[in-house]
Parts: sequence; C-alpha cells; structure tokens
Amino acid sequence: MEEAVSQELKKEHQEKINRVAAEVGKIVVGQSYMVNRLMVGLFTNGHILLEGVPGIAKTLTVNTLADVLHLDFQRIQFTPDLLPADLIGTMIYNQKKAEFEVKKGPIFSNVILADEVNRAPAKVQSALLEAMQEKTVTIGETSYKLDRPFLVLATQNPVDQEGTYSLPEAQIDRFMLKVKVDYPSKQEELEVMRRMSNMNFQPSLETLLTKEDIFSIREEVNQVSISESLEKYIIELIFATRNPKEYGLNDEAYYMQFGASPRASINLNLAAKAIAFFNQRDYVLPEDIKEIATDVLNHRIILNYEAEADGISTEQIIEKLLKKIPINH
Repeated sequence: MEEAVSQELKKEHQEKINRVAAEVGKIVVGQSYMVNRLMVGLFTNGHILLEGVPGIAKTLTVNTLADVLHLDFQRIQFTPDLLPADLIGTMIYNQKKAEFEVKKGPIFSNVILADEVNRAPAKVQSALLEAMQEKTVTIGETSYKLDRPFLVLATQNPVDQEGTYSLPEAQIDRFMLKVKVDYPSKQEELEVMRRMSNMNFQPSLETLLTKEDIFSIREEVNQVSISESLEKYIIELIFATRNPKEYGLNDEAYYMQFGASPRASINLNLAAKAIAFFNQRDYVLPEDIKEIATDVLNHRIILNYEAEADGISTEQIIEKLLKKIPINH
C-alpha cells in the first residue's frame, strides 16, 4: 500500500515539475531550457553558472522560479568593492546590551543569485565558495548552517570583461552546470516587448511545490536507476576529455589543455537521473546523458590558445566526444 502511495506521489511530483515551466512562462517568455536546468540543480543539490549577455531575463527567471517553488530569494550584485561581510554577515556592537550581535547577510536564503560573480575580488568569491561547498558560514567564532534547500545561481557576462576577475578553474568546477543563455527568437522578443511595455502586466503565480516536496523529489531522483554500462559510458566520456589521443580524438587533443575532473562524472550521473525523472522514467537512457553532457562539461574542459585562434568552442569538442565514444552494452 505504501509503495502505491509513493508511486502516486511521485507521479504528482513529475506532473507538477512539468507545470513549473508553464507557470514561470506566465511572466518569462521562452526560457524553458534555463528553467529546466535550474530545476536539475535544485533537485540534485547542485549549483549553476549562467552565462549570457545582460537583459535576457536571467534574474527575472530565477526570481519567478523561486516564487513558483515558494523559496526565499536574494539577489546579490557582485561589484569590485564588495566585502565578504556584505555576503555572509558580520558582528555588530549593540550599545544597549553592551555586546556584539550577529547580523546575518543575504547568503541566508534558499536561492541566491550571485549577479556578475566575476566582478568581485577573490576574498568574496572564496566566501561564496565556502558557503556553496560546506553549506555553512562562519561569522566571528560561530558557524551557522545555511537554510535548506540552498542553491547558488551565479551569472557572468561574457561580453564586457573590463574590470572582472576571472574565476579560477577549481572554483568553476564546483558549479554542477554551466548554462549558456542566448537571445530570444524574434517571436519571443515580440511577446516580451508586448508584455513588458504594458505597465499593468501583473500575472498571478501559483505556488506548485513546497520545501518538503523538493526534499521528496530529491529522494525520488536519487532512486532513479542507471545501468552499469551507462555508468562506464560516463567514465569513458570523462576519460576521453583527459586523454583524447587514446580515444582517436587527435584533432581535438591539439586544442585541449585540461580535461574534466571527477566532479564531472558525479554530476553527469546525477543530472542524467534528474532528466530521466523529469521525463517520467525511473531509469536513465543514453539520451539523458547526451542531453545534459554539454552543460556538465563545457566549463570543465579547458581549451588552449590554438582553439581560441581557430574559433573552436568547447561545445564543438563535446559534440565530437559524444559522437566518438561508444556505449558498450
């Protein structure tokens, strides 16, 4: 009986996940791909790096998604003069009580949008990293647990690189996915213009999932099965990024400086399970791995100057990898 109830609940969760994109779509036009990837991060406990030019509704999408999922949202604009205390909080002296009190920073929220994360200096980035990795923050001599669920979505602007601090590879590696957000189509932009130029545009959003639902869904995603042959396929993909010549990828090897870390194989496994779950399956197919592989790998494969000179992108390299590496059943 309990199994039947859990199957019913699982089906209900899957249907609600499918409705989330439509609900966000009441406000945001045409960013269903980004919404899907944000939910992959949320339901697998991973953080996401969003890359795209300004003005394509990254902040609006994240804020709307937080509303639909009934989560607390904080946007932090990263600037060169930002201090770690602006992020995590600080000790403030209370004159009435004649003692120091903790004033918690904006990091104490469920969904954090770290806007233009590459504009802040290294100390701030490392404070954010500690929060992402440890899910705790130290203020004074006390450590505080962050709210759960805790999801960091960092954005970086690929165009205006003046006055930015490039994120170190080890730091970028901690993001589960790097999602490239593109301009809307003509039809989508026409709809955006019509909506946003109407000052009375205020659609009401339905809250679809509670925090308890999110933790339940995480457990359900965790129970999605993946066959041994697909596990080995993931390992082969990751090893091909490190030793491309061994896999007959000689042209690609010329452009690749470093391959993906073990975090990539873990995240590819988890993300593929989430994609399978969203598609109402309790097992992973090769297509699930291929669908999410670019977002998991495109910030983990480091290309050299030759690649830049020849206009070769990580996406092209990943596409070749996916075509070349076979699945051995």
